[in-house]
Amino acid sequence: MSSVYSLHKITGVDAFTFNPADYSRFKFGDGHIAESFGHALANGFLEQHSNELRGGKQLVILPSPYFAIPTASYAMAAAFKKTINRYLAINRLPVAEEAKVHRYKTYSLDYGELDADSRLNLILNDKYYLDSHFLKGKLLIFIDDIKITGSHELVIRNLLKQFSLEEETAYFLYFAQLDHEHIHPRIENELNYYFVKSIHDLSVIIASGNFKVNTRIVKYILNAEFTAFERFITRQTAAFREQLADLAISNGYHEMEEYKNNFLHLLTITHQNTQIWLSTYKKDNAQTLTSPNLP
Repeated sequence: MSSVYSLHKITGVDAFTFNPADYSRFKFGDGHIAESFGHALANGFLEQHSNELRGGKQLVILPSPYFAIPTASYAMAAAFKKTINRYLAINRLPVAEEAKVHRYKTYSLDYGELDADSRLNLILNDKYYLDSHFLKGKLLIFIDDIKITGSHELVIRNLLKQFSLEEETAYFLYFAQLDHEHIHPRIENELNYYFVKSIHDLSVIIASGNFKVNTRIVKYILNAEFTAFERFITRQTAAFREQLADLAISNGYHEMEEYKNNFLHLLTITHQNTQIWLSTYKKDNAQTLTSPNLP
């Protein structure tokens, strides 16, 4: 059995019951907004589904799939879990567990720019995994920030069947959902970049005091025009640059041609400032790439 809940419905291109600038900041790592979204989603969900939670079944919260770097919804799911756990504890119910939808492929394309068919074709080429032994017999809550075409939800539903979990109670929760079939899916991209118009807008979010790095941020920075990237990255702390380089490597972005120039420059200045070195890396059947400023 499965059910879908969304806190907000998008019924028009300008019909938002939430602040689109806040949503854009959330997508690019504003932890304060992620927390407020997560708490609001949990409270809205409890208003409609608290009776189902009182059955005493073990809850498991699963943020949207990711490989090594979490998505923006991971921070929102963490805040959701806090609010849900307070409710469960007060009612002397088992507190929620957390699990991961493992994803084994990543890409450089901006998902929000694609139409419905392109989205589906892209994610169907990914590989996913669920720990069926851990999830069996539990109430599953899948959390994502927005539902536009339902492609990701379809992937999860297929995964539940693949891992013999289709009989488990599952909820698909979204902060917002597109509720008008004639609105183009690119509205997601418009929301994503409502506040962030250039790489330099990220500095405000990074300095906000509760910055949560995610895969969108890493890709956006590495894909920036080189002059803008160079100016932006030199203004960041050494710790931020080191974290960015390590995260890029963990998700395989160092092997993507689109990110090559910015990544090598990042390695150069990271080496100079922290003495952490990575002089070369190889792609299968490709020429070794070397930063000229590294030994």
